[in-house]
Amino acid sequence: MNTESKTRMTEGSISRKIIFFAIPLFLGNLFQQLYNTADSLIVGNYLGSDALAAVSSSGNLIFLMVGFINGIAMGAGVVIAMYYGAKKRDHLQRAIHTTVAFGLAAGVALTAVGMLFAPKMLVLMGTPADVLPQSITYFRTYFAGSLGFVMYNIFVGILQSVGDSRHPLIYLVISSCVNIVLDIFFIAGLGMGVGSAALATAISQFTSAILCMIHLMRTKEEYRLQFQKIGFDGLMLRQIIQNGVPSGFQNSVIAIANVFVQANINAFGKMAMAGCGSYSKIEGFAFLPVTCFTMALTTFVSQNLGAKQYDRAKKGAWFGVLCSISIAELIGILIYTAAPILISAFNSDPEVVHYGVMQSRTIALFYCLLAFSHCIAAVLRGSGHASVPMLVMLCVWCLFRVSYITVVVRMIPDIRVIFWAYPLTWSISSVIFLYLFLRGRWLQGFERQGRAV
Repeated sequence: MNTESKTRMTEGSISRKIIFFAIPLFLGNLFQQLYNTADSLIVGNYLGSDALAAVSSSGNLIFLMVGFINGIAMGAGVVIAMYYGAKKRDHLQRAIHTTVAFGLAAGVALTAVGMLFAPKMLVLMGTPADVLPQSITYFRTYFAGSLGFVMYNIFVGILQSVGDSRHPLIYLVISSCVNIVLDIFFIAGLGMGVGSAALATAISQFTSAILCMIHLMRTKEEYRLQFQKIGFDGLMLRQIIQNGVPSGFQNSVIAIANVFVQANINAFGKMAMAGCGSYSKIEGFAFLPVTCFTMALTTFVSQNLGAKQYDRAKKGAWFGVLCSISIAELIGILIYTAAPILISAFNSDPEVVHYGVMQSRTIALFYCLLAFSHCIAAVLRGSGHASVPMLVMLCVWCLFRVSYITVVVRMIPDIRVIFWAYPLTWSISSVIFLYLFLRGRWLQGFERQGRAV
């Protein structure tokens, strides 16, 4: 079997293609999660609760800025996957090089915004004064390396859109090891502060970006990257924006809601911030199967719709959704049971553990709903209907979530009110997505129009 047939999702067993594509994604996301977890474990144990709170308070704000860029990358991946499935080499090449050009411009812009506006953004979030200086240091250092993580996500998006999840895994393993070694060296060895954790992450992300770029330049496949071809193609840029802006806005909507949630958590003090920050790292691991199946579904659906294999796309969507929700719920049960042990690994302070366990046991058993919502959103996005999940998440995960917290926290000033915002909004979005998926409009449009892209 040649390399091309291994990566094409339009041939062979549906379950085998999705699972074997998803496994490297899972392992890759696991190592990527180790970036942030290594920061938190080492920062929390060597620099204390204030430093851990500083890292935690920056997390949602970082996702707000990076999320939009990554959404554009997802939109680009849909375009690339459809052209790859349709075997349109010229269109594929133009889409790839336009995507890389966009990533370079976005990386530079993101660096400037993050460096200039870090203090104002963190103050607007309600970051406590006693951790604000460390939060600014971490945030600015992280965004000094924006070009590295933007280009890494762009390159990985290209590889995944053509069905290659193995090489990104290899490069992530290497960069994760670099990140952990540098964390220990900077903080435990040299006694440097919280900014060194962000520096270690930035260096490791540049490492993985460079490795991905070298692979794309050396491959003999039709998705080969060539420096002289990097530039903006008007038609491709429009298609990427049409697919990417809704996805980017969706990510930003989620991040805005989470920033609002974080600001409300901040009002309960630095121990609550540290405890919830520790839980967020654990949740990041729990979210891994959801992430890998959403990526697999977007690629699978895009390639098969590009190849006009509509029934195969539908069967693959069902398979991916069922696998994702089953695994997510099993992990949720595990986290609910082992919450005290897991939280104390990040910080052993009893009050920090108390808040982390409380959040874990409020949310974890509802992971199946989170998985379902994200998987159906991935199917819709892969079919070119990115605006639909964007609108659902804008209305439910942002507007309703924020309104609920604003009203109920004033009536009941209990942090658990904030925690319950997540299961509540996941439940509502799941009902809406189930209705949209069963209607099948996302598939009927392609069948009726007989188009690939």
